[in-house]
Amino acid sequence: MELLFVTVIAAALGALVRYIVPGRGAYGILLLPGIAAVVAAVLWAGLTWLGWTFDGGWIWLVSIGAAIVAAAVGALLLVRVRAQSDDRMLHRLTGGKA
Repeated sequence: MELLFVTVIAAALGALVRYIVPGRGAYGILLLPGIAAVVAAVLWAGLTWLGWTFDGGWIWLVSIGAAIVAAAVGALLLVRVRAQSDDRMLHRLTGGKA
Protein backbone atom coordinates (compact mmCIF):
# COMPACT_ATOMS: atom_id res chain seq x y z
CA MET A 1 0.00 0.00 0.00
CA GLU A 2 2.86 2.36 0.78
CA LEU A 3 4.20 1.85 -2.75
CA LEU A 4 0.96 3.33 -4.05
CA PHE A 5 1.23 6.27 -1.66
CA VAL A 6 4.82 7.10 -2.58
CA THR A 7 4.02 6.81 -6.29
CA VAL A 8 1.03 9.17 -6.07
CA ILE A 9 2.95 11.67 -3.94
CA ALA A 10 5.89 11.61 -6.37
CA ALA A 11 3.58 12.10 -9.36
CA ALA A 12 1.94 15.08 -7.69
CA LEU A 13 5.30 16.65 -6.90
CA GLY A 14 6.44 15.94 -10.45
CA ALA A 15 3.43 17.90 -11.66
CA LEU A 16 4.52 20.80 -9.45
CA VAL A 17 8.03 20.64 -10.89
CA ARG A 18 6.46 21.22 -14.31
CA TYR A 19 5.29 24.65 -13.18
CA ILE A 20 8.48 25.57 -11.33
CA VAL A 21 11.03 24.79 -14.05
CA PRO A 22 10.81 27.14 -17.06
CA GLY A 23 10.16 25.86 -20.58
CA ARG A 24 7.12 23.70 -19.99
CA GLY A 25 6.05 24.07 -23.61
CA ALA A 26 8.80 21.67 -24.65
CA TYR A 27 7.13 18.57 -23.23
CA GLY A 28 3.71 17.20 -22.39
CA ILE A 29 1.76 17.69 -19.21
CA LEU A 30 2.10 14.09 -17.99
CA LEU A 31 5.77 13.48 -18.75
CA LEU A 32 7.32 14.86 -15.56
CA PRO A 33 4.74 13.27 -13.24
CA GLY A 34 5.35 10.00 -15.07
CA ILE A 35 9.12 10.26 -14.67
CA ALA A 36 8.76 11.08 -10.98
CA ALA A 37 6.31 8.23 -10.38
CA VAL A 38 8.49 5.65 -12.09
CA VAL A 39 11.65 6.74 -10.30
CA ALA A 40 9.92 6.71 -6.91
CA ALA A 41 8.31 3.31 -7.46
CA VAL A 42 11.49 1.64 -8.71
CA LEU A 43 13.63 3.17 -5.98
CA TRP A 44 11.08 2.28 -3.29
CA ALA A 45 10.96 -1.34 -4.49
CA GLY A 46 14.74 -1.51 -4.62
CA LEU A 47 15.18 -0.05 -1.16
CA THR A 48 12.53 -2.37 0.25
CA TRP A 49 14.34 -5.28 -1.33
CA LEU A 50 17.54 -4.11 0.34
CA GLY A 51 15.83 -4.26 3.72
CA TRP A 52 14.69 -0.69 4.35
CA THR A 53 11.39 -0.69 6.21
CA PHE A 54 8.36 1.26 5.03
CA ASP A 55 7.82 2.85 8.44
CA GLY A 56 11.23 4.52 8.43
CA GLY A 57 11.47 8.09 7.31
CA TRP A 58 14.58 7.63 5.17
CA ILE A 59 12.91 5.45 2.54
CA TRP A 60 10.27 8.12 2.04
CA LEU A 61 12.81 10.93 1.88
CA VAL A 62 15.13 9.13 -0.53
CA SER A 63 12.36 7.89 -2.84
CA ILE A 64 10.48 11.17 -3.07
CA GLY A 65 13.65 13.27 -3.16
CA ALA A 66 15.09 11.23 -6.03
CA ALA A 67 11.79 11.50 -7.88
CA ILE A 68 11.80 15.30 -7.61
CA VAL A 69 15.42 15.51 -8.72
CA ALA A 70 14.76 13.18 -11.67
CA ALA A 71 11.76 15.26 -12.77
CA ALA A 72 13.73 18.53 -12.52
CA VAL A 73 16.74 17.14 -14.39
CA GLY A 74 14.43 15.64 -17.00
CA ALA A 75 12.70 18.97 -17.50
CA LEU A 76 15.96 20.88 -17.89
CA LEU A 77 17.38 18.34 -20.35
CA LEU A 78 14.17 18.14 -22.36
CA VAL A 79 14.03 21.90 -22.84
CA ARG A 80 17.59 22.02 -24.14
CA VAL A 81 17.27 18.94 -26.36
CA ARG A 82 13.93 20.09 -27.77
CA ALA A 83 15.30 23.54 -28.66
CA GLN A 84 18.29 22.02 -30.45
CA SER A 85 16.06 19.55 -32.27
CA ASP A 86 13.69 22.29 -33.38
CA ASP A 87 16.60 24.39 -34.68
CA ARG A 88 17.97 21.44 -36.67
CA MET A 89 14.54 20.69 -38.11
CA LEU A 90 13.99 24.33 -39.11
CA HIS A 91 17.40 24.39 -40.79
CA ARG A 92 16.62 21.18 -42.66
CA LEU A 93 13.14 22.23 -43.74
CA THR A 94 14.23 25.66 -45.00
CA GLY A 95 17.20 24.26 -46.90
CA GLY A 96 19.72 26.13 -44.75
CA LYS A 97 18.14 29.58 -45.27
CA ALA A 98 17.03 30.01 -41.68
